Amino acid sequence: MNITLGTATKKHVSISFDEKKALRATDKEMIFGVKTFSHISQRDVLRLFRKIIRSARSYEHAQLTLDWRTLDAFTALKGIESGRRAELLSIEMHLAQYTFVQYKTKPKGGWRDVREVILTHVPTRDRTAIRKGLMRGRIIAEEMNAARTLANTPGSDMPPKQLAATIRKAARGVKGLKVTVLGRTEMKKHGMGAILGVGQGSSHEPQLIVIEYRGGTKTQKPIALVGKGITYDTGGLSLKPGEHMLGMQMDMTGGALVLHSIIAAAKLGIKKNIVAVVGAAENAIGKDSYKPGDVLKSFSGKTIEVKNTDAEGRLVLADAITYVQKKYAPQLIVDVATLTGASLVAVGQVASVVMSRDEEFAWYLRHLGEREGEYMWPLPLWDDYRSELVESNVADIANIGKTRWAGTIEAGMFLAEFVDKKQPWAHIDIAPRMEAVPRDCLAEGSTGEPMRTLLALTQEYTKGRKTAV
Repeated sequence: MNITLGTATKKHVSISFDEKKALRATDKEMIFGVKTFSHISQRDVLRLFRKIIRSARSYEHAQLTLDWRTLDAFTALKGIESGRRAELLSIEMHLAQYTFVQYKTKPKGGWRDVREVILTHVPTRDRTAIRKGLMRGRIIAEEMNAARTLANTPGSDMPPKQLAATIRKAARGVKGLKVTVLGRTEMKKHGMGAILGVGQGSSHEPQLIVIEYRGGTKTQKPIALVGKGITYDTGGLSLKPGEHMLGMQMDMTGGALVLHSIIAAAKLGIKKNIVAVVGAAENAIGKDSYKPGDVLKSFSGKTIEVKNTDAEGRLVLADAITYVQKKYAPQLIVDVATLTGASLVAVGQVASVVMSRDEEFAWYLRHLGEREGEYMWPLPLWDDYRSELVESNVADIANIGKTRWAGTIEAGMFLAEFVDKKQPWAHIDIAPRMEAVPRDCLAEGSTGEPMRTLLALTQEYTKGRKTAV
């Protein structure tokens, strides 16, 4: 889909305000349910951009025009300069255009895509900024959609080695990127017993996928993004109920997002050093599967009692977090994972959950996410939780706690055990936002959240900064 500046033609469906201040299209069927423009939130405006594209697709309209002056009616966009408005519009429209069709037979008439959107009545003084914003938005959305495709792909077609190969191909030719992949042999040498334990029941070899991006100075410590890359999760010997296995190809969403976030950062030319590390494994059942009661020795040297093989994501993250600390001494670590079903109990499917020892930083991420249209909500990591949630009688730490309460905090407390106390760090549990719901106005499957927040963070983070602007 191309979004350009120009003038309307008869073949285009034109979208603008009518005399009653309702947002309408020249096609009488396309009427958008916005009653009070001055009081809807920025997130509602972004959804409206998506709805325009989804509606046009449903009515098979391939060409649209949108009156740029329409955006001035939204109070939520007041004070946002034109280039940023164009970026937001571009991201949302390209996200709404996406549909996962790789396994469908193409219809005779082709897919019902919107091929062209023309913005009309654009002030001459703003044209350069708007064009730059549209291009930036397209780059971000394309990488979000690429991550969505990785997450949506069936687990049998996206095992760890295929994930690594796909990322190598995506990063090829992008200036400033270096991809390294560690296989079973290298991980054994390092002593990464946690990720190897998770993957030992599968015929597919685990991988540790690393992408480095040098956009900053030689002496600048990198920002590290760490992702969970469970390419399919059966729950292992602690088997999931059958209905809970549906969608588990998306258990590597966190990994897909951090890998494509760093590719997007390179394409955007962000002036920071960034590293992305993903522990990729398949949590399968086989003759060599790790078992409840096993004790795994992690890369950090800490031993882990396995009380439940379905709490596997935190195990691969433990080794990945340790790796990034030892090799890169980063200025900041943010890990992203579809980690707990308990997070959906806490916040539903509206927001991700964020945790950090530094509560102010957790709130910084919450505000940054809201600005980017990606909600997240902080939960505490108080020391009071530790004795109930992570202590073990036979190892240094257990992978689940003694009670059925506070499951999301339990996972955060576990990960905190592998982060140096002086190391700035946050954990984002994206299980609530793994799959789109109807109000998102997106195709079924992965949402691509919170890539925009990760990109904004890498661009804007400086140590000591506590509030989003």
